[in-house]
Amino acid sequence: QVQLVESGGGLVQPGGSLRLSCAASGSIFSISGMGWYRQAPGKQRELVAAITSGGSTNYADSVKGRFTISRDNAKNTVYLQMNSLKPEDTAVYYCNADIRRRRWGPETDYWGQGTQVTVSS
Repeated sequence: QVQLVESGGGLVQPGGSLRLSCAASGSIFSISGMGWYRQAPGKQRELVAAITSGGSTNYADSVKGRFTISRDNAKNTVYLQMNSLKPEDTAVYYCNADIRRRRWGPETDYWGQGTQVTVSS
């Protein structure tokens, strides 16, 4: 089995910062892409940021310059540093990873359970 466990969400004032973490555990041979998505009430889930195993990154236009994605391959962990938070960043944030469980096995998409981020004064 594979699990993605997120942490670091919470309530923060506008302009504040939060750091999300997501650790993958279980039977894992390799992890290629990892990323963060978010879903606000009444809206579709959207990509926030993604990072390849080599460290290449991609960001949604709405978070460029404010959010930074990083990963620790030795710990199978991805991070999202969120600065200058705005009320419109309020959403449930989900971790995503493309994981291969065996050397010659298929790559499968896994999701975390989500962590709430609320930006409000």
